[in-house]
Amino acid sequence: MKLPDTVHPLRTIARWLHLSPRARVEVSETPHADRLTIILPVLNESPRIAACLDSLIAQPKETAEILVVDGGSTDGTQAIVNDYKTRDDRVRLVDASPVNANWTGKAWGLHVGLQAASQDSAWILCVDADVRASPRLVRSLLSHAKHTGVKTFSLATNQRLSGFADALVHPALLTTLIYRFGSPGKATTNLHRAIANGQCFLSRRETLLSMGAFNAAQSSLCEDITIVRRLAECGETVGFYESDGLIEVRMYTDWRDTWRNWPRSLPMRDQYFGWREWLGLLKVFMFQALPLPAFLLAVIAGGPLWFSLTMGALSLIRVCILLGVARAYRPRPWSYWLSPLMDVPVALKLFRSALARRHVWRGRVYVRRSSGVFELADNGRPTIQQSIH
Repeated sequence: MKLPDTVHPLRTIARWLHLSPRARVEVSETPHADRLTIILPVLNESPRIAACLDSLIAQPKETAEILVVDGGSTDGTQAIVNDYKTRDDRVRLVDASPVNANWTGKAWGLHVGLQAASQDSAWILCVDADVRASPRLVRSLLSHAKHTGVKTFSLATNQRLSGFADALVHPALLTTLIYRFGSPGKATTNLHRAIANGQCFLSRRETLLSMGAFNAAQSSLCEDITIVRRLAECGETVGFYESDGLIEVRMYTDWRDTWRNWPRSLPMRDQYFGWREWLGLLKVFMFQALPLPAFLLAVIAGGPLWFSLTMGALSLIRVCILLGVARAYRPRPWSYWLSPLMDVPVALKLFRSALARRHVWRGRVYVRRSSGVFELADNGRPTIQQSIH
């Protein structure tokens, strides 16, 4: 049956935005012979590291060791880790201080952790201190790798929001990833299509070492993206998937924290950033931010019918994406449904961040060089102790 002509443009737009259904990481409790090392980079994480470690020590025997790589905490984080060492001998505190001035903090923590990982571990799982993992996480990840043959991938996490205002800001920022990279659930060797979430990232130890993945990210403010771009550049297939409640995270303390800090890394400006990445940001403005206000203006002002229909169709796609992304937020404040109102400020914020040459992160000032890498200002002297989260 031939579809109406009006359907084909919508299908074309949806295909261009990569919105087709995708694969997922299924929950599994199948045991595996391979062993795995968890690397957890931290600095001053005392408010949340206990809950994270509770979920990590609940992982099964495939988890050979849990390396907590500390960059010089002064808030009692190390004492908490030492307490967990008495509960589970897989927990090990690795001193990574002081942070190398030629590295950004988290990349340094990952690098030190990889060097310290046991050679008996075939796999490396990188997580952040804000993560709460299901006890079935490790086995589910290993099962997915075995069944699909994709040996490097990360998970889209379920999100915990701080409240009403955060439910306006955070989903609008998250949705920019959908417009640039499409729905989770694919694997690629195209470095410009590769995407990752450093909160839950799995790869083979030998792959990371042989391809210098963490070294490539030493001057990046979006280290997870730079790592997978390096791997894809070397021919590695990189995946990004959703799962059924395997991992949850609360990224920021409140909406101000979200608005101030996430746009620093979200444009993904690194040494691989080029015209394709600028096109991705343009997609955010043209297809996420612009249609709804343009549609309302056209209806109110009586614009041309073709323009109203086009903006209306794009607004409908935005609503469909809003419905789809909702499953990432449980519980979900009612203000979530108003988050498209933040699309224009979000798009402008990302463009401004991508153009900025100087960024401040946890008291350190970074300057972007012509090559795309970031270096510490003031000849590498930090203004305040750097966080490696």
